Amino acid sequence: MKGIVWHGPEQMSVEEVPRPTVEPGTVVVRPTATGICGSELEGYLGRMGNRTPPLVMGHEFAGTVTEVGEGVDEGLLGRVVAVNPLSSDGTCRLCRAGLTNLCPNRTLVGIHSPGGFAEYTLAPAQNVYPLPDGVEARTGALAEPLANGVHVARLGLADGLGEVEHAVVIGGGTIGLMCLQAAVLDGIPEVHVVEPVEARRGQALSLGAAAAHESGEEAGLALEERTEGLGVDLVIDAVGAEATRRAALDLLRPGGRVVLIGLHDDETTLGFHGVVRGQFDLQGSYAYTAEDYEQALEWLVEGKAGIGELPPVLPLEEGPGAFANLVAGPSAQIKVFLAGSGE
Repeated sequence: MKGIVWHGPEQMSVEEVPRPTVEPGTVVVRPTATGICGSELEGYLGRMGNRTPPLVMGHEFAGTVTEVGEGVDEGLLGRVVAVNPLSSDGTCRLCRAGLTNLCPNRTLVGIHSPGGFAEYTLAPAQNVYPLPDGVEARTGALAEPLANGVHVARLGLADGLGEVEHAVVIGGGTIGLMCLQAAVLDGIPEVHVVEPVEARRGQALSLGAAAAHESGEEAGLALEERTEGLGVDLVIDAVGAEATRRAALDLLRPGGRVVLIGLHDDETTLGFHGVVRGQFDLQGSYAYTAEDYEQALEWLVEGKAGIGELPPVLPLEEGPGAFANLVAGPSAQIKVFLAGSGE
């Protein structure tokens, strides 16, 4: 079968790869929509140490179940399913505490095993969610990025912050837009977005942003009077560059919280006198729990969240070129989907 193989920084090609063999407790899925994630672009550039070449990436996917392993419900055969790519051992101290996303033995399809940028992919049966009739694979493939947004919003609203009236999301790419929607759906009255690309600002407005700004400075000025000059309660950095992390702190009120999900830069220099004196809460966010994923899928199926008009699914052969185009710089396109032809 065909798959897109990453061989190292900016080295990617479509090749013949081994077809997965079904095992007990697993299913084989023929992905019919696999989204390119921002973290995979960083991996493509060689900036992600958790990805080791040669690797078939692809963790945002949905498709049709073609085989089921021993102990798996045969009713899944032929069903279109969304796939939660993240698994944990379920037994460690962190899992017992509900922090399954932080399990030291966690695995992710597309990192620890071949992912959705292939004609067939192996997945744990307990991680597949049949989609209702009329809901297509592209919608199901958005559950993974939206689950990240659900997790971010829950961390942002966790105890200790007080009432959240004003929030800012920095970044209008896929993850930023998912964080925006999760924050709005979780009841934050006013959520602004900072995004330099005009088309993405328009997309943010269409998906529920109260306002969209070209820069953090512009957002700060717009919100100054509304926040009595103190700054906003919550900032979500969905970019992860040094400049955006600094901007997040500049926008924050004393005692406010920044949730950091963006991974663009590894090292960042921040002035920590301001962090201490402002009693800022810096909260990292990694991935999501099964409950986050299920909430995300529910919102997508109900039409409460999404990315607007879904782009067409491109053939696997266009994958290497799509990666190269995406790392060249941000564009109006929010998501690229790929899929193989299968049988």
